[in-house]
Amino acid sequence: MDNRTQQTLLKRVFVNDVDAYSSRHIAEVLAKCDAREESDDDGEAEESASPRQEPAFLVLGTVSSSSRERLQFLHQQHESPAREELFQLLLECDVVVYNITESSTQQQVEEATWAVTALQEEMQNFPSRKCFILISSVMTWAMTKPSDPDNPEAPRSEEEYIRRRPHPSFRNHNNLEKLVLKLPRGKTSKLKGYVVGAGLQYGMGENIFHYFFKVSWLMQESKIPIFGSGTNHIPMIHVCDLGRVIQSLIKLRPKAKYILAIDDSKNTLEEIVKAISDVLGPEKVYKLPLEDAVTMKAFKPEELDCLSINLRFDASIVNDTFGFDWTCKEGMVENMKSIANEYKHTRKLIPIKICLVGPPAVGKTTVANKLCQHYKIHRIDINSMIEEKMAQLRETINGADLDDNSEEAAAAAQQELELINQSMENNQGQLAEDQLFDILREKLYSKQCSNQGFVLDGFPETSEQAKKIFSEEEPENKDPELMSKIPRYNKVITPEHVFALDASDDFLKKRVQDVPESMAEKMCYTQEEFVPRLVRYRQLFSTKETLLDFFDHREIHPEHIEISSDDLEYTGVMKKITEIVGIPKNYDACPEEQEGEDQRREEERKLKLAAETAERKRRKEAALAEMTAHYEEWKMNLLVVKQQESELLEAKALPLRNYLMKYVMPSLSEAMVECSKVRPEDPVDFLAEHLLRNNKED
Repeated sequence: MDNRTQQTLLKRVFVNDVDAYSSRHIAEVLAKCDAREESDDDGEAEESASPRQEPAFLVLGTVSSSSRERLQFLHQQHESPAREELFQLLLECDVVVYNITESSTQQQVEEATWAVTALQEEMQNFPSRKCFILISSVMTWAMTKPSDPDNPEAPRSEEEYIRRRPHPSFRNHNNLEKLVLKLPRGKTSKLKGYVVGAGLQYGMGENIFHYFFKVSWLMQESKIPIFGSGTNHIPMIHVCDLGRVIQSLIKLRPKAKYILAIDDSKNTLEEIVKAISDVLGPEKVYKLPLEDAVTMKAFKPEELDCLSINLRFDASIVNDTFGFDWTCKEGMVENMKSIANEYKHTRKLIPIKICLVGPPAVGKTTVANKLCQHYKIHRIDINSMIEEKMAQLRETINGADLDDNSEEAAAAAQQELELINQSMENNQGQLAEDQLFDILREKLYSKQCSNQGFVLDGFPETSEQAKKIFSEEEPENKDPELMSKIPRYNKVITPEHVFALDASDDFLKKRVQDVPESMAEKMCYTQEEFVPRLVRYRQLFSTKETLLDFFDHREIHPEHIEISSDDLEYTGVMKKITEIVGIPKNYDACPEEQEGEDQRREEERKLKLAAETAERKRRKEAALAEMTAHYEEWKMNLLVVKQQESELLEAKALPLRNYLMKYVMPSLSEAMVECSKVRPEDPVDFLAEHLLRNNKED
């Protein structure tokens, strides 16, 4: 059978809004469904001969115009199609799945109402039967009164769906459910309708419960809030299990029109939040008024309505008729560890674990702080860690949280604090290595470090210390052939990236000499302290097996980075490290933080622009001043040249002047005096005759 013929025989399934949380995972479950799972028993032997997985469905879906992602599991992806194009798409499919659980807005409901109405009007022209599956919400049961007033806590069953009363915000959902349930059944009907009442979905990165997961993972709050009393029971289902319910519904086509899709859990909101906090967060919760959720922008009003639902169900069809492998049949609380890992994996919240080593004054702490700021992870240095641990013990002893700390915990904290103080007294202010390693391992296993990651600042220093902190014991009955050549180590707390910063001794000594005296004493950079520290470091890293060898043997290959005087801001160092480590694997800034960051960047841009403008103005003024100075200098030089030329001309004219004064001026003066007396009509003629006459007489 060729590929085209096979695709023709496969069921084509339409799913709306596959770029949204719930529909995406439902469509993905259907697309990855193996055809052998859908085959009859008669064909099992034939199918088992072929190990290659064949898809059971060709999934077609719509996405919003804002979606730029190409979903690989889809057979066809249509971006916000017009009604005519969408209707032709629905006619091509054997099964139409409309999911209206994403929100209580009208867009999904209106489109689904149009779709089922249009298909019903056209169904007589269908070449074969089609199935319309509406995935709705249990919120259409929110106002349903108990069937037994004497036992209001009794679980409701699917058979009571006719009595259901919706939450006011979900009345349109309820009306659409009725429209689908009224589709005619029987041999003449070519459009069969089902309504799936889905519980609140969780898993795969979370949706409505995301706030609780995020604030727990971030560990920025000492307690996680529960909005309202928290005693309400929330019907739920893992989003992948919801996909398997739809898969089973397509396969089995039961007689029942209404199917509840919920797991076996009957957990309260308080139990859910407490479980999230215990696994991901600070392991403490507190209660806030319901309205605070909207004020804090933790939830939208329609989301808060869903979290306030208080219903318990028995889903008999899913449990008794649909036989599939559940992801979380027992519910979220019972499977919280796997749900938390799924959440971190889906959202790519991977802890970044770094170790920085290097001689004193090379800049480890500066680089560590820059890395922590860039990756939003936690710096661990030994002195601060010990101080933090002692402060926590004192807080426990003093009963800062009397509701959460028992007398046994306070007594244990008192004993541990005494042991730490005694050890430091016996070791000249230093903590014994075994106690230090215990505190360090506790810190590395903490929620902050296991969630976001850490930077170890200058510790451990030796291979032996690293073995005691990071190594795992070899199994007692180990098979040499199965054992890896790589030594065992604890991958949860061991750094994944090791960077060895280094610089010449002369560079380091010159650097500490430039440090102010008060700071040098505080940082142990005085000549008496710094040189022995530097010598000790060089000795530790020239032994037979160094700390770097420990990591290298475990295929965590250290990167060596040379520090130079040309990179005082460590720009080059940070560029190299971030290129190796990669992009931050953390949450982006929240809208408020992003707004603040945008404002900060805008201010920086304005300051930079103002500085550039001022610099251009300064350069222009400096150039103008320089030109003015050159012009004034040129004028002075010109004046000097003119004066020199005048003096030179005067010097050249002096002999001629003397000659004229001696031989010409006396006779000429006499002639002019005589001319003045006579006053002839032609003075020039008179002067010429007078001079000529006197010259002949002489």
